[in-house]
Amino acid sequence: MARKRVAILGATGSIGRQALDVIARHPERFEVVGLAAGRNVELLAEQVARFKPSVVADARDGAAGLHAVACESGAEIVLAATDGAVAFDAVFAAVDRGIDVAVANKELVVAAGELLVAHAARSGARLLPVDSEHSAIFQCLQGAPRERVAAVILTASGGPFWERTRAQMADATVDDALAHPTWQMGVKNTIDSATLMNKGLEVIEASKWFGLPGERVQVVVHRTSVAHGFVVFTDGNVVGQLAAPDMRLPIGYALAYPDRLDDRPVADDPVEALGGKRGAALTALAFERPDIERFPCLRLAYAALRLGGTAPAVLSAANEVAVAAFVAGEIRFGDIPNCIETALDRVGSSNLSLDAVRAADRSARDAARAFVVDRAARPTRST
Repeated sequence: MARKRVAILGATGSIGRQALDVIARHPERFEVVGLAAGRNVELLAEQVARFKPSVVADARDGAAGLHAVACESGAEIVLAATDGAVAFDAVFAAVDRGIDVAVANKELVVAAGELLVAHAARSGARLLPVDSEHSAIFQCLQGAPRERVAAVILTASGGPFWERTRAQMADATVDDALAHPTWQMGVKNTIDSATLMNKGLEVIEASKWFGLPGERVQVVVHRTSVAHGFVVFTDGNVVGQLAAPDMRLPIGYALAYPDRLDDRPVADDPVEALGGKRGAALTALAFERPDIERFPCLRLAYAALRLGGTAPAVLSAANEVAVAAFVAGEIRFGDIPNCIETALDRVGSSNLSLDAVRAADRSARDAARAFVVDRAARPTRST
């Protein structure tokens, strides 16, 4: 079997590092031909020394470096694992060349998912979801007629604050927000999980990935993160996907697609395979409805999806600014949804195009930063 040539945009981030872990376990299956990173040049140098890619770029190389890694490295598949909009042009260029793209960049699909799917349809490139929930839906849909899909259901862990009131969450610390109960993720994704914006963005992504309106993309809270997604078919049958909460599993599935990796021994304990502890007599799968009053970011995501056009790009950009401001101590945790809603109200939505997405992104960031500056200027509340 010829090795599949892989390029990674965002090699030093959480997803990029885990992807390289998968690749390192399967040197007979994969060859790293391109690596792009931001400012963590020391870790990038270690990765280059280990995997010996032919094309390398970091933040100093700008857009041209990302383009070179995606399009000039000879990659058969590009893993898009950057945050934000920095790699949009490189990903679209790769897709237009017919290069498969495994997408772990939420902002890309949220802001420009329809455009990306249309470009892939024209070029023949395959788009493969890496988020565990969208990977689950993608796997459940294999061989199924899309017109027979009644709804998809995404699971949410509920994050570290699921049992807290909104008032208790309002002044939560960064450390509190990063104490995720099951997943190991980067700072932004972990905080997004704490606000449930992570799930809101995934609802928008699922709508774009699978061509479904928002009312047919549903969410349940599943605290143990063993079941990742379900497809409800028109005949009443439901197909689900379960796996350990380990991002290397959906990463490996996307990189190996349409094959699967021979990565783990056959489970000899069915209870453990379904999420229980080894040797346990039983396990249980529990699901709850999400509470959008306590977690308004989920409500805002559905609202942006209904508005359509560039509204999801506004939501995503404003959320980035709000989360960064919270991490920097400039706003409270409870201010995050207020910041996002302010940006949505001020910027609104326009018809979708790449230029319109870029303009909406800039305007949303400006509106969100103005909110942050306004909050910072207010007198500190007495305790």
